[in-house]
Amino acid sequence: MRRACQKRPVDAEQINILVEDMIDELENEFGMEIPSSAVGEKVLENLKNIDPIAYIRFASVYKDFRNLEEFMDEIGSLSKLPIL
Repeated sequence: MRRACQKRPVDAEQINILVEDMIDELENEFGMEIPSSAVGEKVLENLKNIDPIAYIRFASVYKDFRNLEEFMDEIGSLSKLPIL
């Protein structure tokens, strides 16, 4: 998450707060055994809401796009979000 937010207008404190909130939400939902897929999806959800470039950076690794079309589809889905 930190790597995805490098050189973006997201400060370290904002990331720390997001991580703490994600941990609380995931522990409430799954208890102490949280599936890694749930962590990845939660990170994507949060990054999509705070910085679309950080989201794409993380998604490009997490979702392991097989081709340019999948990557472009993901970028296209971001254009449907309201501008922050």
